[in-house]
Amino acid sequence: MRPERFLTLNITCPDRPGIIAAVAGFIASHGGSIAEANYHQADGVFFMRQEIDAASLPFGLDELRVRFAPLAAEYHMDWGITDSAVPKRMVILVSKHDHCLNDLLYRWRAKDLKFDIPCVISNHLDLQGFVEWHGIPFHHVAMTADDKAEGFREVRRIFEAHRGDLMVLARFMQILPPELCEAYPNRIINIHHSFLPSFAGARPYHQAYERGVKLIGATCHYVTSELDAGPIIEQDVVRIDHSDHVEDVVRYGKEVERSVLARGVRYHIEDRVLVHGHKTVVFK
Repeated sequence: MRPERFLTLNITCPDRPGIIAAVAGFIASHGGSIAEANYHQADGVFFMRQEIDAASLPFGLDELRVRFAPLAAEYHMDWGITDSAVPKRMVILVSKHDHCLNDLLYRWRAKDLKFDIPCVISNHLDLQGFVEWHGIPFHHVAMTADDKAEGFREVRRIFEAHRGDLMVLARFMQILPPELCEAYPNRIINIHHSFLPSFAGARPYHQAYERGVKLIGATCHYVTSELDAGPIIEQDVVRIDHSDHVEDVVRYGKEVERSVLARGVRYHIEDRVLVHGHKTVVFK
């Protein structure tokens, strides 16, 4: 039975014998119970994710971090521990397309995904009423050709003011400046309406239709300063054929975008994604 509250320990470190035994032994020595364990090794690097039943430990998160630090230093670990009782604060950015936003808000209302939405930011006013109907603050930030730099400074100010943990681009049709991407590494998630790295940039479904492809897809990835090239979290495809028109392709694409973004967000907020270079290890 899954614990009501658990602490998630994520580790990336050089591979060597004894890592699993050392971590499991540390947890056991304090009476801790491991509810879920995941491991992966590749190219001399070891990846680990442990869910620890919070009720099984005699101390809290801060003390756990202090006690674990010497072991982490011994094995040269890049590590972190999070508490499932503290939902991540997810700021959503959107333009005019509402299908991904609508799906995320539904999952939030239904408690299918556990996160807080402190606000939604948009460069258009089209979705203001829809967002505010949910009781969520809406911020309009204009993004004309002459004031984009100022607009993105305002986006960053709002994100910081709302103490955002994660920024989700739910079809936000603007390219983020490098300084914003670099300020929040692995904390900005985008849904790209294409099966990257194919058909990057604008109008990918139309590109795919013109090429006569038989599969189209969507890619959920972390945003970096290199356009559409950040570490990939999740992807999926849907089959099309010669009888489909471009409008059909766009409709299929919207459906797969919603599901791929939802899964990518879920993996992130549940701390299931470990980033290593240009790649990710996703413990599903």
